[in-house]
Amino acid sequence: MRLIEKALPARGITVETVTTDDDGPGSRKDKTCGVPLNENGVIRRYFPKRLEFYKVSPGFAWWVFLHVRDYDVVHIHALFSFTSVMAAWAARRAGVPYVVRPLGTLNRYGVERRRPWLKQLSLKLVEGPILRHAAAVHFTAEAEQVEVVSLGIPMRGVVIPLGIEPAQTGDASLLFSHHPGQDNGSSLLFLSRLDPKKNVEGLLRAFSLLANELPDTRLVIAGDGEAGYVAELKKLAVELGLADRVVWLGHVDGDHKAAALAAAQVFVLPSFSENFGIAAAEALMAGLPCVLGKGVAIADKVAEAGAGIAVAPDPDSIAQGLRSLLSDDALRALMAGRAAMLAQEKYSVDTMGERLLQLYQRIVSSEL
Repeated sequence: MRLIEKALPARGITVETVTTDDDGPGSRKDKTCGVPLNENGVIRRYFPKRLEFYKVSPGFAWWVFLHVRDYDVVHIHALFSFTSVMAAWAARRAGVPYVVRPLGTLNRYGVERRRPWLKQLSLKLVEGPILRHAAAVHFTAEAEQVEVVSLGIPMRGVVIPLGIEPAQTGDASLLFSHHPGQDNGSSLLFLSRLDPKKNVEGLLRAFSLLANELPDTRLVIAGDGEAGYVAELKKLAVELGLADRVVWLGHVDGDHKAAALAAAQVFVLPSFSENFGIAAAEALMAGLPCVLGKGVAIADKVAEAGAGIAVAPDPDSIAQGLRSLLSDDALRALMAGRAAMLAQEKYSVDTMGERLLQLYQRIVSSEL
């Protein structure tokens, strides 16, 4: 959302974001109910959630039904949530066109793994009609669209990749200053939230298969997750004999994130499912060749552009992809140049903003 908010005002579009004060499980942002706040260059309004489940917010519902007619287009991000349903219902009732970005909620992995029966029922009774009546359904990758279309729900799909800001120049020495003794050899970078969907277990097992043939390579894992799950991952690394070969950075941003990207030779994201893969796009923008799980929606495009390798999510396949890049300096350099070119052409903020503007213009002029 932050980059969409940034891209649109530069093209003459007035943007307001309305959401809840949800800030993760059991946590809330410290915001005054419904008061317009100037944040990130746009107006944002926050309403308190009353229930953790479904993020129910009566204040949000009341406001959106009263004010939805003030807008030409409503862009809804995610599904299976109270705010998404209320915004869609309010827009349809008022005759205001709306766009839905599923945000990965319709991917087979998520639908089948988390409350599958409830999601199937909700999809039939609630989300299905929302998708059918949307002016457009915004997918961020062709692979995401293909997967969602297989659900058999009629919809007007459009693919507009997310935009990534130009890579920040990073100082690798900043990373090593916090991790002495790790400033020699090559770095393999994983950067994402730590969650079972990301297949970090498969990555650790793949890395253990390469330990003897690539003794000077370290695996840098940047990201955080549920404490118990992170502890399990660290335990697995020890069991695999990788205690001295894996660097756990935790959550990184700003200069530390740029340092992690600058220190790396290869980026890896072996996820079972990603509706886009924003961390991979950031790595491409930084000029890093990528090894991506085939469940990452942009993996095929990256492979087609010669900017990386798409692999099956099993340890052997991940290891083979990593071996191909880490053992071939010329191939790695070639893919690095193609990675930066692909990111600038397909995944820039300007490209996203221009395509969103064109989409909204077609909707308002009733061409969609």
